[in-house]
Amino acid sequence: MRLTYRRFMVICLAAAVAGCSGDEASNNEHGASGGVTPTQPDGLDRSCDTAPYPSAEWTACEAANFARTLEATTEQLSPDFESRWVAQSATNLLAWTERSLTDPSWLDPRSGNTTVTPLCATWSLQCTGDPFRHPSVDGPDGSSFYETEAEVIPVVFYDEGCARISGRVWAPRISTGQRLPAVVIENGSIQAPETAYWWAAQLLVRAGYVVMTFDPRGQGRSDLQTPNLGQGGNINANVFVTGLVNAIDFFRSDPSTPYSWNETCSGTYPTPVNANNPLHDRIDPDRLGITGHSAGAIGVSTVAGLGADGAEPWSGLQDAENPVDALVAWDPLVSGSTPLLAGQFAVPRVPGLGLTGDYISADDLSVDVLSGVFTLAPYTTPPDPEQHLELAFNDYVAAGVPVYALTIAGVTHFDFSQVPTFPSTSWCPDTSSGACRGGWGIGPLQHYTLAWFDRWLKRPGESGYDDADQRLVDDAGPEGAAKLSFRYHSARAYPDRSGAWQRCDDIRAGCTN
Repeated sequence: MRLTYRRFMVICLAAAVAGCSGDEASNNEHGASGGVTPTQPDGLDRSCDTAPYPSAEWTACEAANFARTLEATTEQLSPDFESRWVAQSATNLLAWTERSLTDPSWLDPRSGNTTVTPLCATWSLQCTGDPFRHPSVDGPDGSSFYETEAEVIPVVFYDEGCARISGRVWAPRISTGQRLPAVVIENGSIQAPETAYWWAAQLLVRAGYVVMTFDPRGQGRSDLQTPNLGQGGNINANVFVTGLVNAIDFFRSDPSTPYSWNETCSGTYPTPVNANNPLHDRIDPDRLGITGHSAGAIGVSTVAGLGADGAEPWSGLQDAENPVDALVAWDPLVSGSTPLLAGQFAVPRVPGLGLTGDYISADDLSVDVLSGVFTLAPYTTPPDPEQHLELAFNDYVAAGVPVYALTIAGVTHFDFSQVPTFPSTSWCPDTSSGACRGGWGIGPLQHYTLAWFDRWLKRPGESGYDDADQRLVDDAGPEGAAKLSFRYHSARAYPDRSGAWQRCDDIRAGCTN
């Protein structure tokens, strides 16, 4: 279901008592009867929310919160993590070397590829991501996942500039023949190859989605540049829009409508490319979500809005209209009057979830996300608690488009990409099962990402459909209000499936329906 502004307003009119007008509402404004009811945290400690500034209490709260940013780097000093990381790094380097020997055109000077470009081309060192999520490790997220739970097929295709794009398509291994909802994942920029987001690919496959991951032009195992020197990555961040549209086109291609840019770029390199998505027959073409991190979050925010009033038209070649039905932006969801990537505006069009963190967050888009300049430091004065809502939430509400915006306490910009040695909260405290289990930041990121897609993309009878609404308002749950920032407000404004309006402007302050 594609919930445009017009369709959303029809729902509001059909449930007039839901208060869907998009005007300002209090935390306790009631929606239509019959909707889910937010759970209320029992005894939530809000002393840090209300601590006066300046005070010893305020400073102590900040110190404890900031200390979370060093949890991951501390736990990665364990021998179990380090040995697994070193082994996977070596395995990935060997695989890159074998690819270069088998097909030397991957080092053709026109591609810009070398032993050190693009950054993370070898997927070694920090570029392994979670080292327990590769097929070469014997564990539940390693060989067991790839052999029993998922079918994962490497793919190569050309983007519109004839740069080779390396990626993977993922689907549940056990299929009933039913077509499934689908999600395309877009990386962040610089040191963020697709391996950094396999946590999300595995999460979604296990929940019944077909998924695509890929390295945008200029990053990871894709070409650094086009044959005519067209750049990618942060040098030309426009690829996070244009390249994502190309990736969606490839993901939605099939034998009857093969991917167009392969024909245009035919013969550029001897590298075999996939004519179409090899898992095309698993996908329900009417249910597509996109998610991305950092520059990729700006990319999905922009691409999801193409075709809306005030945005550029949809530029894909496989579909006449924008096929995206929902999006999740991992720091940050954006919109507004400032053109961002490819000189385009991010316009609210379909339901959007934005997840951000307390630290190294993408508050200043021009400095942080697009330049790659980040500073990790505790707060010395209180930030504006509405600052993260101003990135997109308020625009979505004004446009009448469903939206959810959450800031997770202690989380940094790098919690979303699981890059070893980078400052982030705990995501691998327990490796006894042969996988990373537990942790602080990864829990809410997984919980809300999956619940949002389940809310908008799942159908009756599919796993995750029945309780998606309740998961989204489980404020008393382990990933709920207790993990939300006390520095920034988290808020929601969307209809549940009954038509009840789930509106809350400060979730930690308490929300009822």
